[in-house]
Amino acid sequence: MNLSAPWPWYIAGPLIGLTVPLLLLLGNKSFGISTNLRHLCAAILPSNKIDFFNYNWRSEYWNLSFVAGIIGGAALAMQIPAEPLTVHENLEKELLAYGITDYNFQLPTQLFNIENVLTLPGFIVVVVGGFLVGFGTRYAGGCTSGHAITGLSTLQLPSLIATISFMAGGILTANFVLPYILRL
Repeated sequence: MNLSAPWPWYIAGPLIGLTVPLLLLLGNKSFGISTNLRHLCAAILPSNKIDFFNYNWRSEYWNLSFVAGIIGGAALAMQIPAEPLTVHENLEKELLAYGITDYNFQLPTQLFNIENVLTLPGFIVVVVGGFLVGFGTRYAGGCTSGHAITGLSTLQLPSLIATISFMAGGILTANFVLPYILRL
């Protein structure tokens, strides 16, 4: 298997999909990432001060290990030379209108760099966008992976509603909000 390029959907999709039944069968566990922030805070903060963090976070060590594996895997993947990112010519023309021309990395450096965070568009995209993602995750009772992977596969109506909302918000933001922000 080639590690220097993304795997095709027909390989990556089933591997992700098999995670749900394996977790349920092997340990009656649900897949999700956003709850790990709560587990981490519960491990670090004194639990007698904030009731939300007063629970047995040690029973979720497997989930924290999973996140450590994601971070370790990402660090390892950074060491493997990647194939150049191919951008569709229509998208390339659209991004050129916003001054985005560098595709040497997975994220355009004109948008995602430390200097850009100090500009108004960069602050809105990174800081305000990050806050909205965190707020939405908490408000929806879980993240996209928890709702779209575990929730949908276990036929939970709230997860269907959350996933539809995530998709609608992403489509609207990518097509209407982001182009406006990039013109600032």
